[in-house]
Amino acid sequence: MDLTRYVDELQQQLGTAAAAGGDEARELASRLTAPLDAAARLVLLEALSDAAGEISAELAPGSVDIRLRGGSPEFVVAVPTRPSAVAAAPEADHAPAAPAAEAEGGATTRTTLRLPDHLKTQAETAAARDGVSVNTWLVRAVAAALEQSTGRPAAQARPQQRGSGRVTGWVR
Repeated sequence: MDLTRYVDELQQQLGTAAAAGGDEARELASRLTAPLDAAARLVLLEALSDAAGEISAELAPGSVDIRLRGGSPEFVVAVPTRPSAVAAAPEADHAPAAPAAEAEGGATTRTTLRLPDHLKTQAETAAARDGVSVNTWLVRAVAAALEQSTGRPAAQARPQQRGSGRVTGWVR
């Protein structure tokens, strides 16, 4: 996704607004154009990241991620797959599991999990095969295991605020 047309439109709108203020305002707008380019791109990337987070919450157990490739953001959609424990069960008995990543209040909790090396390697391989992070894969596996053991669907994920999400890298 090329952000250039959005940044250019913002700069054009700034120029139009500055034109109403006279020569001094046009000159100031002209000087602000270069720093505005980088700032606008960062704000757009943050908005895209927030949107991906909200969409992921609605698509659970699927997900949408934003990746930067060559300075341009790309959406990566992970189609939900079932962990092997649930996949072995008959299709009619189990609906796709929704991750119980968020409690009723919408919060998540950090948990330290110690795995034997061979299990960690297998989880990484399975996550890579499914095109998701190890964390996402583990959340899905836990949700599926809970659904299988209780016979009830895991709690539906709610959209979470991702304003504190961090984006790193270079923007041109």
